[in-house]
Amino acid sequence: MNKAEKTRQFIIEKTAPIFNVKGFAGTSINDMIQATGLTKGSIYGNFRNKDDVALAAFDHNLKMVHKVIRHEMDSKDSVKERLLVYVHVYNNFLEFPFPDGGCPILNTSTEADDTHPELRQKAADAIMQWKNNLQALIKKGMDNREFHADTDPEQMALTIIAMIEGGIMMAKVTGKLNYRNAVMKSIKKMIDDLG
Repeated sequence: MNKAEKTRQFIIEKTAPIFNVKGFAGTSINDMIQATGLTKGSIYGNFRNKDDVALAAFDHNLKMVHKVIRHEMDSKDSVKERLLVYVHVYNNFLEFPFPDGGCPILNTSTEADDTHPELRQKAADAIMQWKNNLQALIKKGMDNREFHADTDPEQMALTIIAMIEGGIMMAKVTGKLNYRNAVMKSIKKMIDDLG
């Protein structure tokens, strides 16, 4: 990387946790200056505006999640074990190098659904990618006879995502971690019942 690319990456890495915790609206230029130690001119010399920084920060946070999931899946043999990685990681995300503030898809989609079309689209694309990955994994489990032949891969993928994100949201809003735990137990049972 050249100097400009290194500076840009530095800004992304330092501001990504702030955007994931405070959101787009809650993150100020002063937050970005404080996190990076750079001037406003240095930050906006590398990005057109706050929107560009936020979009890059979302991508960075999402890559962190994908990296954790891939790493955990690499040690699993069966499709069922790979699906259960989601339950384990999202139920114990503090044990992993997860982005500060938790799931960037949930955080961004909750804030940007009516306020920021570009961030909303990033979150929508992330959900579709997640759904497609889960759907392919479930289909693979059906093909190798790990899962019942009458399983609907898309429905199962959507249900897993909705339950994970819903469980996280309820736990964050209420402060009751046992809600997230209860939802994750339900997802585990649902995955166990596939085969």
